[in-house]
Amino acid sequence: MWLFAALTTAVGFGVNNTIFKWSTSRGLSKMNIQFFFYFVAFLIILSSGVASGSLHPNMTSLLLGSIIGVLNANGNIQMARAFEKGPASLTSPLIAANAIFPVLAAGAIFHEQIPFLHWLGVLCMMGSAVVIQYTPGAKGSTDYLPWIGRVMFAFVSFGLLGILMKQSSYLHISSMDMLVAMYGGGSLYLAVWLGRERIQIREAKIGALLGIVSVASFSCYFYALKTGIASIVFPVVSLNCLVVILTGCYLFKERLKPYQVCGIFTALLGLVLTKI
Repeated sequence: MWLFAALTTAVGFGVNNTIFKWSTSRGLSKMNIQFFFYFVAFLIILSSGVASGSLHPNMTSLLLGSIIGVLNANGNIQMARAFEKGPASLTSPLIAANAIFPVLAAGAIFHEQIPFLHWLGVLCMMGSAVVIQYTPGAKGSTDYLPWIGRVMFAFVSFGLLGILMKQSSYLHISSMDMLVAMYGGGSLYLAVWLGRERIQIREAKIGALLGIVSVASFSCYFYALKTGIASIVFPVVSLNCLVVILTGCYLFKERLKPYQVCGIFTALLGLVLTKI
């Protein structure tokens, strides 16, 4: 069940990233959309927690959740800035490699033991996530020092996010408490940037849609980490790039490159190996 939850998370993240890609191609603000997505998600999860009586926040959940929310929001901001500063062909693959952080932490810090075949599956999925997003020939600016700085900030933000999410499940903090703090902390962080670009009604609507999908995705993510094997969950979630690639073929009439097809089959092989 936890593997299905991880796959659901990957699909949800992939759908959100596709919507982000579509909206920015229409000239809409990433920052404004991200704020509304966080704020709407915060309202949804807070209302649900209060109505069900399952919301019991404490200082640990508020602090840990807020840090996760800020890291996720900052990672998205830094990734967007990295695309503006450096080679697009390398930005996504380098940032996608952040999954190595929580995977190693799952073994070193949380003492997870997984068989050799499962490790092969993990490596196949992580390698596929990097290869699939590599786009040779994609042009970008050549401001390399700011670019590598943005890439490193995004890499570290997303990597630490995964470790802290596993830590929350290790401490038996409820996903409801974590999600409220995460979306609340992220909303406050993004509110600082709000208004620097003119706000459009479409951005609020798209942000609301993303928020709904995000609540479902992160709920599945926390469930998968709490009940499953984190060192497998993280690479499975990183395969959200598959959804972006495949929907890009349908929506944007993009064509799969041979190496991307190989990456897809390698990712599927990785999933099979983790179930043997």
